[in-house]
Amino acid sequence: MSDYIKELRDILRKELAKCYALGLKSANVMLILRQGKPEATIKDSGEYVIVTIAGKEYKYDKWYTKPVHLAKVLTNYFNPRCK
Repeated sequence: MSDYIKELRDILRKELAKCYALGLKSANVMLILRQGKPEATIKDSGEYVIVTIAGKEYKYDKWYTKPVHLAKVLTNYFNPRCK
């Protein structure tokens, strides 16, 4: 597992525990799951992290977007949807 995905998973595990689960598709791909269905895919592709939500891809440069920052973005997106 990539260091970026591992650190992101550790942060998100605490932040999204109420409604979401985290799964690993491969060493560089993590899924955010709700009731067993994927809500988002996070892929570490070298210098970039690609987040796919609802069919749209968002590309983040790992140099500028550390796991802590991406975790904040994802929790701000997913936690309001948790009801």
